Amino acid sequence: MPDDAAAARAAAEEESAFSHSPVDPDVTAAYGDHPDQVIDFYAPRPGPDATSLAPLVVVLHGGAWRARYDRRHITPFADYLARRGFAVANVEYRRGGAGDAAADGTPPAGRWPDTFDDIAAALDALPALVREALPQADPRRTVLTGHSAGGHLALWAAARHVLPADAAWRTDGPAPLRGVVALAPIADFEVAEKLDVCGHASLQLLGGQDGFALRRPYTDPVLLLPTGIATTLVQGRSDLVVPQQVAESYAEAAAKAGEVAGLTLLEDVGHFPLIDPAADACAVVAEEIAQLAW
Repeated sequence: MPDDAAAARAAAEEESAFSHSPVDPDVTAAYGDHPDQVIDFYAPRPGPDATSLAPLVVVLHGGAWRARYDRRHITPFADYLARRGFAVANVEYRRGGAGDAAADGTPPAGRWPDTFDDIAAALDALPALVREALPQADPRRTVLTGHSAGGHLALWAAARHVLPADAAWRTDGPAPLRGVVALAPIADFEVAEKLDVCGHASLQLLGGQDGFALRRPYTDPVLLLPTGIATTLVQGRSDLVVPQQVAESYAEAAAKAGEVAGLTLLEDVGHFPLIDPAADACAVVAEEIAQLAW
């Protein structure tokens, strides 16, 4: 259990991250018929000059794949990136609803297979949607980022070409990405479950004990290596929500698979400063994205 000081700091960090007003997008486009199958687009500010286009950052929000957390909470982060000159696509997707809450009242994490269907469909639809909604963006310089559960989805989306051959989401080749910047990602389900990350959210995401072992090879980033796509993980050492052991396990697995996954560990930083425009850690995240994008 965290000590009182660590818990108080974590609570203050969360309060700061959620204190910003949501920022409306410039354009919203649908990639499916469900209300959650939408992408918000933020134009770069200041916009690129007439001879250049802005790199595109695709943002996947976290929240333990649970419906109570939607894309609105990460819109200040999306706006922050837009103000640093990036074109931004903030993706919504179906998450676990409140209808099947656990005995303790915790809503379920994720919808199987809908959550994964949506991320695959959104990424597949993105090039055409970007051309229409965000002509200032250069899709040839796309970086995928995500926070917490969204960090998992970012790593997973970049690994679709190495999914098992019978996976419906498998692609013929790697996604045209400059790279992935995963922020405190739930990157190893086995380690996450040992640490009870987000109330056993990854176990719920895969449908409970019966589905966990069966579905992990199709969904767990640590089992989908190497990807051949440049990957950086940014992790706070003081993270009480997704402890650094999860990111470290992924980085170690990547190394064993012959791939280098960068791991940036930030001292005295917890879970939420990574997406908080008021925090120094957020500037570190933007720089990691810039190193891949520009």
